[in-house]
Amino acid sequence: MKVSLGPLLYCWPKESVIEFYQSVAQSNIPLVYLGEVICSRRRELKFSDYMALANMLRESGKEVVISTLALLEAPSEYTEIKKQVDNGEFIIEANDMGAVQAAKELNLPFVCGPTVNNYNLASLKKLQEWGMQRFVMPVELSKNWLSHVLSEETPAFEVEVFGHGFLPLALSARCFTARHKGLTKDKCQTICIENPAGLLAQTQESQPLLRLNGIQTQSAACIDLSPELASMTQMGIDYFRVSPSSMESVSLADKLLEKQSNLIISDAASCNGYWHQEAGFNKV
Repeated sequence: MKVSLGPLLYCWPKESVIEFYQSVAQSNIPLVYLGEVICSRRRELKFSDYMALANMLRESGKEVVISTLALLEAPSEYTEIKKQVDNGEFIIEANDMGAVQAAKELNLPFVCGPTVNNYNLASLKKLQEWGMQRFVMPVELSKNWLSHVLSEETPAFEVEVFGHGFLPLALSARCFTARHKGLTKDKCQTICIENPAGLLAQTQESQPLLRLNGIQTQSAACIDLSPELASMTQMGIDYFRVSPSSMESVSLADKLLEKQSNLIISDAASCNGYWHQEAGFNKV
């Protein structure tokens, strides 16, 4: 099983993003996703900047995938997605069915991201007919679900599991980060750049509950499925995804590649409940 690095889900200054991917280029990570997934108002990097980073990573020997928005809210965003799909160089990760449709119309292959609701083999087969080459399992599904799908027949597509990072749980037309700061979404000042790993939300008992990332809601705890590496390999899973939240995510992915899962720190802030058919914030 290989290790992939998912797209950066947070709003970072352009210089920090470039520094991050320069570090990725020096790593042993074979598969890298990059692109704006959360909000089109995040304009630190333009599409041309992402393409330049993609070419730099490809020259360093990486397989590169361009990730698209997970929630389309305007015709202009669909126009931008069609440009991303038809980039002429790199496959895309479709995080919304609009991106799937754009790839299908152009007869181009794609990766189906974890925010597309795929819950049975029939839907996966249909997507594979349309050009899907790899399927990233939605984070709320379990090991048993995936085992059942893989046991029905050998799939004609690769399988990737979101194995480490803050879980993407939901998207909304509203921006919770802007509202928390007393701003409207249309005049948000890209305030989410002040929270490079999201904004932690707690219960009234001061227990960590969720993480606000613009219009996205994430888990407060970090999923850590690194102890499952051996069983995942036996199941036939192709990729273990690390979702980056800091510069340290690169070295973490490298350690996983070395199969030194004992070096991954699993503490009280980690979770794995969904994988075991339990509440997502549980740690089994």
